[in-house]
Amino acid sequence: MPPAKAPEPRQTLDPEMVAQWLARHPDFFIGREGLLQQLKVPHPDARHGAVSLLQRLVHDLRERAEGAERHLEQLLDSARHNESQYRRTRELILALLEAEDSDALGETLATQLAERFRTQAVALWCAPSLTDCDPAPPQPPRFVLDEASGARLAALLDGRASRCRRLSRTDWKRLLPHVDPPSQAGSCAVTRLTLGEPQGYLILASHDAEHFRASLDTLFTEYLGEVVARLMVAHARPD
Repeated sequence: MPPAKAPEPRQTLDPEMVAQWLARHPDFFIGREGLLQQLKVPHPDARHGAVSLLQRLVHDLRERAEGAERHLEQLLDSARHNESQYRRTRELILALLEAEDSDALGETLATQLAERFRTQAVALWCAPSLTDCDPAPPQPPRFVLDEASGARLAALLDGRASRCRRLSRTDWKRLLPHVDPPSQAGSCAVTRLTLGEPQGYLILASHDAEHFRASLDTLFTEYLGEVVARLMVAHARPD
């Protein structure tokens, strides 16, 4: 009798090869639904061990649905914020257009920003040429730009057209002398007023050092500065 053959060594499948084969044969489980119910996969929370494939799919689908719901709520919140911002900005601009002169413009600007945007302090530093036709000196929050104030405002901007940053008590006293300074440093948004040539600076300030954070976008401040500059020039023209 020929000698009996030695049993072949037991072969094991490479998990990576199995995964690749299943990826190439996505219809493998058609007609084998019972096998799906027997499969076990890790639960996302390791404390729960393994669960059936169907349970894992249900869990993943629920996670995706909740994520989509959160994203939708964020979009709705953003839309509501943008609508509110638009309405407040529209009311602010309309009020500025109704101002009869430069002092009324400055007063309206401060009042509207305080009521609609919770801005604690405003200063409008205008070029001397804009006050030539004024019958009286400007009234706060409007001031005539001098060399020292212009140099300090330019330093705060550091070469930019608009900027948010912290504001020291010393700078507050110098640039917003009509409003009591904070006990410590505050914060501000500064923008240049230009219309062909420099017309001055607009500064919005808060006692809260984090209110006008450096990371904040300055689009609103720049837009407001563009509107104010045009209105100041219009009021300064002789009748």
